[in-house]
Amino acid sequence: MKSSFSLVYLLLVLVFFSHITWAVKGNLLCKQTDIGEIRPHSVTITEFGAVGDGVTLNTKAFQNAIFYLNSFADKGGAKLFVPAGRWLTGSFDLISHLTLWLDKDAVILGSMNSDDWPVVDPLPSYGRGRELPGGRHRSLIYGRNLTDVIITGDNGTIDGQGSVWWNWFRRKTLNYTRPHLVELMNSTGVVISNLTFLNSPFWTIHPVYCSHVIVQNVTILAPLDSPNTDGIDPDSSDDVCIEDCYISTGDDLISIKSGWDEYGISFARPSRNIIIRRLTGHNRNSSGIAIGSEMSGGVSEVYAENIYFFNSSTGIILKTARGRGGYVRNIYISNVTLVGVDTAIFFNSNFSQHPDEFYDPNALPVIERITFKDVIGDNIKVAGLLKGIEGDSFRHICLLNITLDVTTKSPWNCSNIQGYSTLVSPETCEPLKESIYPKHYSDCYLLPNHLRSSARHLAMETFPDIRS
Repeated sequence: MKSSFSLVYLLLVLVFFSHITWAVKGNLLCKQTDIGEIRPHSVTITEFGAVGDGVTLNTKAFQNAIFYLNSFADKGGAKLFVPAGRWLTGSFDLISHLTLWLDKDAVILGSMNSDDWPVVDPLPSYGRGRELPGGRHRSLIYGRNLTDVIITGDNGTIDGQGSVWWNWFRRKTLNYTRPHLVELMNSTGVVISNLTFLNSPFWTIHPVYCSHVIVQNVTILAPLDSPNTDGIDPDSSDDVCIEDCYISTGDDLISIKSGWDEYGISFARPSRNIIIRRLTGHNRNSSGIAIGSEMSGGVSEVYAENIYFFNSSTGIILKTARGRGGYVRNIYISNVTLVGVDTAIFFNSNFSQHPDEFYDPNALPVIERITFKDVIGDNIKVAGLLKGIEGDSFRHICLLNITLDVTTKSPWNCSNIQGYSTLVSPETCEPLKESIYPKHYSDCYLLPNHLRSSARHLAMETFPDIRS
């Protein structure tokens, strides 16, 4: 009887677990947006003297158009229409209550002259430029302290023409950190959708200190050997939805961040409530979804589902180190398909680049309650490389229903880690072998109490003689 109960109880729990995703969807602000919302005022960039020949520099035209549209910000907002053509420009600022709309054959081109990308102060949560001390070049499309901003179109293109920046970086001739393609700071109500982003000089889409951000139906491309061309990097931001995207770049497809060492700890703005779904992509040297390595302000409540990564170095990675501080907790990743991925799951606790010598080496990150569920993989070299920090074990790591076709003889390598597993093939490492069910069900994120109670109640009805 006890053996039969265990099997049935496990099946019941799996049935209830399969419905969790729907609960998550209902709890987060992740809904289809009405990008066709009519702004009462609209202008075309050509009205301000712009020339779409790919040669004429149109920075002033973009700046003047947006300056003009600012007068309508409190009158229902405005729309800047970019028609078919190749519109070369340097960095320009957005405003609140603005829609930047790119026609199907419109291409905004980033200038290849670094003087057209002004230098701005470093982010306070980083304390310096990410690559070099001091300031950083401002992104091509930039905004701060904004509300209600939409960047969208009929699959138009924003091309950073980043190759010149990559060459400067490789030759170590830069004086400041490279620019992003799009960066919005301290803003709320941001939508980026229905566009293609190419060849960013550095990270592509960077919402930092933002709330209520939606990125939908975008394609992000950069050469697989382009340095640090992350796709989407939510940074110290909350209520972020990323869905229906295809990303192929030279670095992490999505990287969730929250500040760097002592500066991130002091700034203390976490990234939280982030949902990622229906994401497809690949890279050569990095990961599909990364948390960190800059996570000193904390990362929590991250939900990723329906993920497909192929021909990539790593599927999911957590990057941290001594001195980072902060925390990563309450992470739920499910329905993942991996094909031709070197390492399926990687916890790297030795990402030890620091902003300066003033970081606290005793600031240890708290890593806990991370659940991986329903992961399948074909042609995987290593199932899991899970390395905690000595004296700072990563705990409550839960693996459920994971099947990987692994090509190496040592599929798992674990240290300084604690957790549980059920239905994992190949068999996981010793620190994770203890079964999730029934004793450690509540230690694994995400298993809401009402689901746990329902499963137990149904089991008791089926086997009335069972006692706790």
